[in-house]
Amino acid sequence: MNKLIATLAFTLIAAGTALAADTVTFPAKNGAVTFDHKKHQQIAGDCKTCHEKGPGKIEGFGKDWAHKTCKGCHEQKKAGPTKCGECHKK
Repeated sequence: MNKLIATLAFTLIAAGTALAADTVTFPAKNGAVTFDHKKHQQIAGDCKTCHEKGPGKIEGFGKDWAHKTCKGCHEQKKAGPTKCGECHKK
């Protein structure tokens, strides 16, 4: 029984850490956007800052979401890129 619980716990921990890559590159018409997920995790401190429902795929993610949420946060905090070419690299 203890082996089963230990195996289950290990599997859940491994799955949770496997979900988030350190960096993610999103293809876009204006040039790919490379997102430093690890850096943003450290700054935000809580997955729900961006992932409303917790860790995992962001519901409704796309150009409009990214421009509103990411760019909006950068403008509000006066930190991070806010101009097209600062995120989109050809």
